[in-house]
Amino acid sequence: MLPEGAGLTVLDLVKKYTRQKTGVKHTTRAGYHTVLNLLAKDPFGAKRIDRVRLSDAKEWLIKLQQEDKKSYSAIHSIRGVLRPAFQMAMDDDILRKNPFAFMLATVLVNDAVTREAITRKEERTFLDFVKNDKHYCRYYDGTYILFKTGMHISEFTGLTLKDIDMEDRTINIDHQLQKTGTLVYIDTTKIYAGKRVIPMSDDVYECFVRILEKRNPPKVEPMIDGYSGFLWFDKDGKPMVAMHWEKYFQHAMERYNRIYKVPLPKITLHVCRHTYCSNMAKSGMNPKVLQYLMGHSDISVTLNTYTHLKLDDAREEIENLKRQRRER
Repeated sequence: MLPEGAGLTVLDLVKKYTRQKTGVKHTTRAGYHTVLNLLAKDPFGAKRIDRVRLSDAKEWLIKLQQEDKKSYSAIHSIRGVLRPAFQMAMDDDILRKNPFAFMLATVLVNDAVTREAITRKEERTFLDFVKNDKHYCRYYDGTYILFKTGMHISEFTGLTLKDIDMEDRTINIDHQLQKTGTLVYIDTTKIYAGKRVIPMSDDVYECFVRILEKRNPPKVEPMIDGYSGFLWFDKDGKPMVAMHWEKYFQHAMERYNRIYKVPLPKITLHVCRHTYCSNMAKSGMNPKVLQYLMGHSDISVTLNTYTHLKLDDAREEIENLKRQRRER
């Protein structure tokens, strides 16, 4: 007798699957809720799982992109919940095939924007603008640190006084400050390799000196999940989160492009991190050292940085080799 999906709908199946995913991070749990809410409203969620064919799954994802205008990355996350949910049904012997077991890129157009690193000149231009702008100059030190350390923004906003060793000139990274909905909380680093200690350059050290001098906490230091002593506060005396810095970067970019005729490329918080990684790669840093500084779990992630090197980088490298030969 063929399995009949135990009479479960797609929504029923995903609910069952997510109920078993205990101990996941807040961001993951929020992603589950997003998928469940989508399936509760979409007719696809009411389909019986034994009647969902491979072509049905593909057509639904195409509909999400073309009609509902969801991004490739959003659909990738949705499929990332449905595929293991259907696999669970197979493991329970209530389903014969997984209709979501296909490569997403073979069906959808990947409209995800590649986060390119900016050039050293563009980085200097943006940093100089922030430094000299009467409003955004207050965020210069933080912006400089993001460009020169490769930290995730949530790692940066999560830094406390205990994490900054001004004597040894090191930055301890073992947690991050996150916000999901209205909930602000401390989380572990994205991966185990994310736990690291970053040495400060002289310039980064001077930035932290100024940050600590200007630090203006409320009378009662806010505590989040046992952590206190945060470095940056909003107008309400609460620790700043990634959203604050995203807005500062966005508004600073908009202001720069209004003033100058030659606009800068889009600079986001992650562009800072990618630019740092690319600059270190171009400087010839040992890839394993760079992997550690970036907190990458796999060296292939670090090495992929080299795929963003361009013709000018190749020319520069060849000239360096020529120079080295002449000096021998």
